[in-house]
Amino acid sequence: MIKQFLDDPTLLLNAVGEGIYGFDLSGNAVFVNPAAERMTGWHADELLGKKIHQYHHHSHADGRPYPADECQIYCTMFDGKHRHVKDEVFWRKDGSCFAVEYTSTPVYKNNQLIGAVAIFRDVSKQHQTEHALRDALAQVNHLSEQLKEQNSYLIAELNEDWQESGLVGKSHVFQTMLEQIKLVSPTDSTVLILGENGTGKELVARNLHRLSGRSGQSFIKVNCAAFTPSLLESELFGHEKGAFTGAKEHRKGRFELANNGTIFLDEIGELALEAQSKLLRVLQEHEFERVGSSQTRKVNIRVIAATNRDLWAMVQSGCFRIDLYYRLNVFPITVPPLKARKEDIPYLCSNLIAQLNKRLGKQLKGLSEKAITQLQAYDWLGNIRELQNVLEREAILSKQSVLQLSQPLDANASANLNTDLSLDEAQRQHIIAVLELSNWQISGSQGAAVKLGMPESTLRSKMRKLMIRKNR
Repeated sequence: MIKQFLDDPTLLLNAVGEGIYGFDLSGNAVFVNPAAERMTGWHADELLGKKIHQYHHHSHADGRPYPADECQIYCTMFDGKHRHVKDEVFWRKDGSCFAVEYTSTPVYKNNQLIGAVAIFRDVSKQHQTEHALRDALAQVNHLSEQLKEQNSYLIAELNEDWQESGLVGKSHVFQTMLEQIKLVSPTDSTVLILGENGTGKELVARNLHRLSGRSGQSFIKVNCAAFTPSLLESELFGHEKGAFTGAKEHRKGRFELANNGTIFLDEIGELALEAQSKLLRVLQEHEFERVGSSQTRKVNIRVIAATNRDLWAMVQSGCFRIDLYYRLNVFPITVPPLKARKEDIPYLCSNLIAQLNKRLGKQLKGLSEKAITQLQAYDWLGNIRELQNVLEREAILSKQSVLQLSQPLDANASANLNTDLSLDEAQRQHIIAVLELSNWQISGSQGAAVKLGMPESTLRSKMRKLMIRKNR
């Protein structure tokens, strides 16, 4: 069998699926295999002894003439170099063409160049597949762009719905929070809002009320850090005339004022243990007594609480009642810090600038691209409240309609923190520094309370707690 193939090697050449041409040095065909005949429609007896180029390699795909002296197959006959060509066509006998990929290889005998062999294959289907894939990819890109545009539109619509609420943004963490708000708002379930200072926990609480069935009723806020334990009970539950020194008339507490509405217990982690036990009863029984009264009063309220502290850690250290923790932690919502949603900064700035225009009587159009880049490079330890303060300062200073940053933000501020300080000591040092900058003025537009972004009563309470006194 081997001898049979050696005696007649054309048996192998005729069996292969690729087209094969053999040429002498004059460019005349000396061999044409059956595969070449099938692909081109030209029979061997029509091509042997003739220059094949003029039959089916005479033109480019676009019809431009293809001179024989530029043909890569002919070039191999002259310089003896191997060539691999991918982007040409061969013309069939019926006048049609097909895409080909071919190699042109020199043939030597006794180290003498005697001709060339061209091996080609029809790659029309491959090209069709590639074109189809490119078309499909273009369609996918088009649909992707369309989806992006639709997504941007939907986000804009969503932000328009929330615009007056102050809750704007497109980041995944923020949109997840909005979905949680929409899910729990229609219910009367207790919500515990968690998050760092300045992230907008009160905004979340107000929107929970706005979207609830109680939106037509009162939204009553209680800052649990603003009152001493003795005063807090009176604030929450009210008092009767003569209940204590200075109680010259009866007074409704915050729970009574919030009846049929929502009560927002801010900084719930600051409650003393004694006040926690009394609050627990209201949450469990929806009833209480005013200070100095034995009459039990019923209330129908929805409770929303907020804190920047780790309540579970406080439970484990004995600073917070575990039963109250479980009463409050029915549906927790975490407000992400600004550093976790920096892509929302342009949206937040647009919203805040609109508010500043109303409040300051300005006509600011927005921020420059450079300013936005600077804002997004900053870590915002003070979160949205700090961003609001920066924008307000720039709005006051700016004489242009497009805001720039008049001074650089300290992007490395977090690297300079003293991590050995306790939270209370760090707060103490910061409050003292702001008080000194304010010449120890607490209230008023230039007072420390405004600069710290907190109510005057909250600042005074923190000063008492942290034993901050002016050194006279």
